[in-house]
Amino acid sequence: MSEQSPQDYFRLILLTVVGQAYQAAGYQLQDRPMQWAGGMFRFSKDLGDGWHGFIDYQLLAYVTNEWANQPSRFRVTLTRTDNPNGILSQTDGAFQRDLSALVVEDYDVAILPSANHWWAFTNTDEIGKALAEAGHLVIGYGIPTLAGTLKP
Repeated sequence: MSEQSPQDYFRLILLTVVGQAYQAAGYQLQDRPMQWAGGMFRFSKDLGDGWHGFIDYQLLAYVTNEWANQPSRFRVTLTRTDNPNGILSQTDGAFQRDLSALVVEDYDVAILPSANHWWAFTNTDEIGKALAEAGHLVIGYGIPTLAGTLKP
């Protein structure tokens, strides 16, 4: 039996913590094992009227051992575009923004330490709490912004 990679473990916890909420909002995790292996996890939704919404989790997984002790981390990027592949277009209304910048700068909510925030974790408890915090912000600010129902 092979050992689970940090990326596989992250995906499992990600789906456990936010999967049902995102699914209820119409977002599905794209089935892209090669991207998953590189630490990129993309949820997507057809927003209608030619628009597509994307919620990207970028994982930087670090291994802790006697030579290195750096926490793993992730960030969340939101994209609204008329390109079904998630490529940012120049169309009015299209945007790409880190979740932390959207919350801290655009909505002026000082809930995170900075607009360039990475959620860090070293164990299962911390990853669960970090994903829950990011997930709450995606549900409260990200998804409504992608849909165009909430504007800064």
